[in-house]
Amino acid sequence: MTTNFEEKHWRTVVIGGGQAGLAVGRSLAGQGDDFVILDASERVGDAWRTRWASLRLFTPAEHDGLPGVPFPAPAGTSPTKDELADYIAAYAERFDLPVRSGVRVLRLDRAGSGYRLLTTEGELTADRVVLATGTHPSPRRPRFADELAPEIRQLHSFDYRSPDAIGPGKVLVVGAGTSGVQIALDLAESHATSIAGRPTPQIPELLLRHLGGLFWWFISHVLTVRTPMGRKARGEVRGSGGPLIHVPAGELDRAGVARLPRVAGVQDGRPVLEDGRVLDVDTVIWATGFQPDFSWISFPVTDDSGWPAGDRGVSSLAPGLYFVGMPFQFGLTSGLVGGVGRDAAFVAEHLGRAESGPPPGLR
Repeated sequence: MTTNFEEKHWRTVVIGGGQAGLAVGRSLAGQGDDFVILDASERVGDAWRTRWASLRLFTPAEHDGLPGVPFPAPAGTSPTKDELADYIAAYAERFDLPVRSGVRVLRLDRAGSGYRLLTTEGELTADRVVLATGTHPSPRRPRFADELAPEIRQLHSFDYRSPDAIGPGKVLVVGAGTSGVQIALDLAESHATSIAGRPTPQIPELLLRHLGGLFWWFISHVLTVRTPMGRKARGEVRGSGGPLIHVPAGELDRAGVARLPRVAGVQDGRPVLEDGRVLDVDTVIWATGFQPDFSWISFPVTDDSGWPAGDRGVSSLAPGLYFVGMPFQFGLTSGLVGGVGRDAAFVAEHLGRAESGPPPGLR
């Protein structure tokens, strides 16, 4: 097969050029590793640029930096998605990270003691692979979504861009996590909007404002897989989403957004709530989260939960395979921009220790 790569074999290939992949890349560069970062987007940061126009990070700027470079914004402010995209791009340039943009990995196979990657730019091999594809690999919708009447427009929060792109009529946002609440508030001024679902636990704004550092320490060091509280929270976060931060659910009432129970299914082509009410709406936005998609990997990598099997991103099923940026990979902050650096450093250190062979414990 022809290829556009100047090299066909690398010691390490990182799949994903977002914050997780770049954090890993900085650590690998510091170790002198021979590596490349493959990213499907045309530009570093595009995964953020293409999100909805009003999106802001729900964590304050002082907790949104990658290793070695604080986020360039005043403490307490909430960066926009474009500001974050520009920051990520500048980060890659500052450390001269070897990102190959516009390269999508189509298939990952085992090849002897290493791996073979089929990409849109050809085939290459690697001794080790780091999957840093982010926390949003595959949008999740309920199975009954296909039963909605064809005249009801449907889209996932991943595809939402702005109120102008939504046609006239009533809008139902399904899912009361952070994304669902933000989108409902974004739509409230221009559309009759309702939101269905049980809100995830809320972190009070005053707590963040006055005890932000202590709170960040708590979610970084207590809510981890090493504590009973953290292990319980991990199941809740992966199943229902993270807590509401910076977007109090009470703002929905002030904005005129109707709060409804969960959507239980479809009746006569219309969404029906768990209390039996059938809704007449024109658009449904599924803010129902994401799920991992490893269908492009030809060998087992997950446990019974569907998430990567292993400890802190080190695969227990495939020696030399690693993960970074998964939700609650080690702690609640694992999927956040300001928290991914810890997991990236752990994985890079493990890779460094494994230079002479398979990772310890996987020999």
